[in-house]
Amino acid sequence: LLSRCLLKMVKGNIVVPEEILSFCCNGLQGSTSPLRVQEPGEREEVPGAMASPLPTRNPTEVQMSQLVLPCHTNHRGELSTGQLLKWIDTAACLSAERHAGCPCVTASMDDIYFEHTISVGQVVNIKAKVNRAFNSSMEVGIQVSYEDLCSGKHCSICKAYATFVAQGPSSSKVKLKPLTPQTEEEKTEHSIAAERRRMRLVHKDTLKDLLIRSPRETELETRDGSVAVPAEKTRVESVELVLPPHANHQGNTFGGQIMAWMENVATIAASRLCHAHPTLRAIEMFHFRGPSQVGDRLVLKAIVNNAFKNSMEVGVCAEAYGQEMSISRRHINSAFMTFEVLDQEGRPRTLPMVAPEPGDGERRYREASARKKIRLDRKYVVSCKQTEVPLSVPWDQSNKVYLSYNNVSALKTLVAKANWALAREKEKVRMYTLEEDKFLSFRIEMSVRIAASQAFFLLSDLRRRHEWDSHYASAELVQQVDDDDMIYHVVSQTLSHENKPQDFVILASRRKPCSKGDPYVVAFRSVTLPTHPASAGFTRGETLCSGFCIWTESDETSKVAYYNQATPGYLNYVTTNVAGLSSNFCATFEACEKFLLKNKEDLIVRLQDL
Repeated sequence: LLSRCLLKMVKGNIVVPEEILSFCCNGLQGSTSPLRVQEPGEREEVPGAMASPLPTRNPTEVQMSQLVLPCHTNHRGELSTGQLLKWIDTAACLSAERHAGCPCVTASMDDIYFEHTISVGQVVNIKAKVNRAFNSSMEVGIQVSYEDLCSGKHCSICKAYATFVAQGPSSSKVKLKPLTPQTEEEKTEHSIAAERRRMRLVHKDTLKDLLIRSPRETELETRDGSVAVPAEKTRVESVELVLPPHANHQGNTFGGQIMAWMENVATIAASRLCHAHPTLRAIEMFHFRGPSQVGDRLVLKAIVNNAFKNSMEVGVCAEAYGQEMSISRRHINSAFMTFEVLDQEGRPRTLPMVAPEPGDGERRYREASARKKIRLDRKYVVSCKQTEVPLSVPWDQSNKVYLSYNNVSALKTLVAKANWALAREKEKVRMYTLEEDKFLSFRIEMSVRIAASQAFFLLSDLRRRHEWDSHYASAELVQQVDDDDMIYHVVSQTLSHENKPQDFVILASRRKPCSKGDPYVVAFRSVTLPTHPASAGFTRGETLCSGFCIWTESDETSKVAYYNQATPGYLNYVTTNVAGLSSNFCATFEACEKFLLKNKEDLIVRLQDL
């Protein structure tokens, strides 16, 4: 102990009294360990450290723990959601700035679903880290849980994804350095972040498409014994002056502070409808349209857009003004929040109906119904665990974005798994397996002398798969959803146990690399189409997760890998190949290589003609 104290004093350039120095040197006589000063940047050795090295921590990770005090709570002694949003935004911003090395501002926040409330005296634990850095923006993943100090109980509250933009001098954009993921979880989040970004960009278009196909007339819901409340009676308007404690070191208002003010007026509007204290359950994905600064007046407006049986949607708008409030109005943000009113047993109460105002009120009423459908689709398809989603999800224009997201993210999650084991190797073809829980997955890969972009073009068209895969009899393009998503009706050569050929309705989603090092992706999953129901002549088959990932190795060489999460009907076929009782997989992949090489030259000519 004395020697350690002496080392720290010497390292810190502290003058050591002669008596202490003499005592330490005498105490060290006969020791076989020489006295050595730790060099700058050198880690102090800990006994047993070589045997069990500590895991490398993500340099962008931020952990925040806050004790919930009475000043943070509402009348029920529960943590105010506005206060929680401020803490979430602060932790996420610190994580973003750790990676960027410069100030960052909140650009958007994805859907947040609050699973539980937090009581006074409990501890809120927030963990935030950057999942992926793009050009000048980055995605930060946030996990929130609470801890009961008396019982030791831990419980998840919510999971959120926020987008931050790095800002240089004079609010100029900063080009971010790429982030290299280390763990399996980080690799998965890094890969799927590109797909979440794509989903955010088309969010508004999804709502517009649904409204176009919906009836123009507003159909008011009828509820027994309930009198409709005019929406105008729920309207709230409040003003806040942005002071220095509400802003960062650049003078821009914290995004979390704006969200907290918006939650406050939304809660008042919801209370005016139900004459009770509501509970916030979800916040819709939203974007900050511009900054506000210290000295601005923020005018916050809220109104109940629609009330469903057990929940209501409140729309909130934040506008910023300078000192002259009659001019220079700036729209900062709009958000949509879902509230419930709970009875004494914690069950949602039936809510009164809302009578919308003519014109804009009816438009908001219809949009709230459309957003509810989109929210349910997104939560059902995107937020559920893979084992909770049925194999074939009904296809609909309103959920096409989220099915496509689920299709690609499921494959990327499978690719990022770390426990793949080499099962067989035959010449250039290697077969790997992954056993976990209810699933047996396999991966087949090889290097092919073809550019990755060319292989991607050829393998993404299922209509040509029968040319190299003997299991495919035919594939008909049923619907060209967009440039990246297609739906096929596939007929297989394989006979089922009913001695009938199998058919599939498959969504094929393809993605080009988002940045250098990313693979080309072609993902497949089963969907249900009303135009192609199961017929008596076929046995309807289903695929949960399969597809190709193609990596560039050089200008003329690529690594092609096929992944499949085997369903029960496919399991016997997989295990037969894994056990070495069949070489069908290897033969099929070798045929795939011949197909790619044969069509490479024709493809080059066709692309040049285009």
